[in-house]
Amino acid sequence: MEPLLTAAAWLDAVGIGPWARGSSLVYPVVNTLHLLGLVMLVGGIGIVDLRIVGAWPSLPIDALSRALTPVAVGGLILMVGSGAILFAADGTALARSDIFLRKLVLIGAALANAVAFRVLWRDRQAGWTGSVPVAARAMAALSLLLWLSAGALGRWIAYA
Repeated sequence: MEPLLTAAAWLDAVGIGPWARGSSLVYPVVNTLHLLGLVMLVGGIGIVDLRIVGAWPSLPIDALSRALTPVAVGGLILMVGSGAILFAADGTALARSDIFLRKLVLIGAALANAVAFRVLWRDRQAGWTGSVPVAARAMAALSLLLWLSAGALGRWIAYA
């Protein structure tokens, strides 16, 4: 919590917090961009994850991953930038929010899972024409669960 409070104070000191709070247009536009990033992230990696889990068996996993992973990464980058501005708008309250802290933990776990998946399976995907290893399927299912849960917690922040 303390590092988040420090970050919130710094964002206020450099003017990002007051800018994000001071306009009736900034917050809704940035929130919309954050949602677009979530759609790109979960839409891109979610389809790849679903394919790995077993959906659409005729689609080659490797080609699908090459096509959609950049969309997912673009969404993640958009979410990081927009999320920083959203945090700046209400950082002190968010730093004290259990839901926000849980969301950050889920994002960390989802990113760790994504990196581990890449390290373990990236070079093997081209050979997955029929059977996908159970561990890879479990990691893909976990990816879906983590990203969707982080997105849900992000929405729940407004109601806590």
